[in-house]
Amino acid sequence: MTPDLDALAQQIIHAAEGATRYLVALAGPPGAGKSYRSAQLCDAINQHLPGQAGLVPMDGYHFDNAVLGEQQVPVKGAPHTFDIEGLRCDLERIRQAAHPVAVPVFDRPLDLARAGGRLITLEQRIVIVEGNYLLLDRSPWRELRPLFDWTLFLDVDDVVLVDRLINRWLEMGQDRTGALQRTHHKDMLNAQLVKSCCLPPDQRWR
Repeated sequence: MTPDLDALAQQIIHAAEGATRYLVALAGPPGAGKSYRSAQLCDAINQHLPGQAGLVPMDGYHFDNAVLGEQQVPVKGAPHTFDIEGLRCDLERIRQAAHPVAVPVFDRPLDLARAGGRLITLEQRIVIVEGNYLLLDRSPWRELRPLFDWTLFLDVDDVVLVDRLINRWLEMGQDRTGALQRTHHKDMLNAQLVKSCCLPPDQRWR
C-alpha cells in the first residue's frame, strides 16, 4: 500500500487524539528511507499540529566502536550491536511524559552517536521512532512492541535497496569494491533478517 503522506499524517493525528503521548514505530530494512520518510511524516504532522510531533532515531543507540571492539565493528548495524536496553528505557520515559527526554543521534559521517543530540519535549505528544529492528520478532527486540501505539513498515524491493546502499557507501568514501562488499555481505544480510522476521505491522508503506 502507498498511502498519501498527508493522509497518513491525518490518520496518526486522529488516532492520537486525546493521548498525552502517542508512539509510532516506523521500521524497515537498511536503505528503505526510514530517516527521510520519518522526517517527512513528522513535518507533515507538525503542519497540522505545530510543535506536537518529535522524532527518535534508533541509530543513536549504536554501540560505539570502542565498545564493539575489532571483531564486531565490521558487523556494526546487526541487532546485537545496539544498546536496546538504553532504547527501551528511553522509550518508557518518553511514554510516561513526565519530563523532557534527551535521546542520542547517530552521526553517520563520523560513525558515532552523539549523546543528548535531540530533546523530546512534553509538547511533542506524537513521537515517531524509526529504525531497522523495531518490529524484529526476536528477543529482546520483540519486547519493544507494547511500547508502540501504532506500527508502520517501509516495504522496498531488494533491487532498490541494493542500489541505494551501494551509492550510500560510495558517497561515504568507499571504493566500488568496498561498497559492494558492505552492501551484499552486511547491509543486505540485515535487510533480509528485517524482512523475514518481522512482527505484523499495523500498516505497510510501499
